Amino acid sequence: MTPYNELKNSIKQFCLDAGADLVGFAPVERWDEANEVPVQFRPQSLWEPARTVIVMGVGMPLPIVETTPSILHKETYTTSNGVLDAMAFNLVRYLVRSGNAAYFFTRDGYSSLRLLRYKPTAAFSHKMAAKYAGLGTVGLSNCLVTPEFGPRVRFVSVFISEPLEPDPVIEKDVCIKCGACAKCCPVDAIILSEDKLKSHFHMLSCLERHIELVNEKTYPCGICTKVCPVGKDRLVYKQKGIMKKYLDEKEALAALPDDPRYRSWNHVRKYGSWTKSDRANAVKTNQESGGNDRGD
Repeated sequence: MTPYNELKNSIKQFCLDAGADLVGFAPVERWDEANEVPVQFRPQSLWEPARTVIVMGVGMPLPIVETTPSILHKETYTTSNGVLDAMAFNLVRYLVRSGNAAYFFTRDGYSSLRLLRYKPTAAFSHKMAAKYAGLGTVGLSNCLVTPEFGPRVRFVSVFISEPLEPDPVIEKDVCIKCGACAKCCPVDAIILSEDKLKSHFHMLSCLERHIELVNEKTYPCGICTKVCPVGKDRLVYKQKGIMKKYLDEKEALAALPDDPRYRSWNHVRKYGSWTKSDRANAVKTNQESGGNDRGD
């Protein structure tokens, strides 16, 4: 085994021991070969010594994603972000202690959603890094879809100055083109082509939906990740008839808000966060009592 393979194996084991569910390695040349990402957003433009990008992923538990929008989903998302940043930070420290220069990007890379209206991208795409590291392919939802978790997975990336053995990219599309993400999107941000094999992602619509959910303390949306049928994680939960439940949800709850099929999800959504009706009722009650609480 070459020293580079030994280093790769030790890095992968470190990541798994730290809690990563997925780990992949991408040579920086893949960004140039694919030519999908503008030059200034490629690893070596951001840090010239970079030779390999290590991508770590953590899965989002399916039953929690199903409650979205909810405080439970929001807090789990926040927890996953903290876990990813800690793993990347500690991996960089481990590599530097071992004599290997390294650098990492935090999982999101932007300070607020409102900022994305004016600067609609981050300095580095973990989604594309995960694709080039062989962890999945970009689906109709514009999310990275993995065999293990579908799109219910979050990523972080670490650059290292050593050329490590790359993992093969996934050639066959992991997305099965079912269109469930487009059908269930609450703001129609995913527009399918006539043959339903491609999509146009309307980022502004998606962004405005997320800003709305920030005000309700239930960001992010995650409906497209919830309804995607791909992922080995679904085998663990042994769900029956779940796709019909997803596809019927919007109309079913509009017709019958207390529909028993959605009782558990609605219960989680009801508590711990502000809905529009909660905020309006709080303001009305406060005004009637002569207070000045605005429902914040």
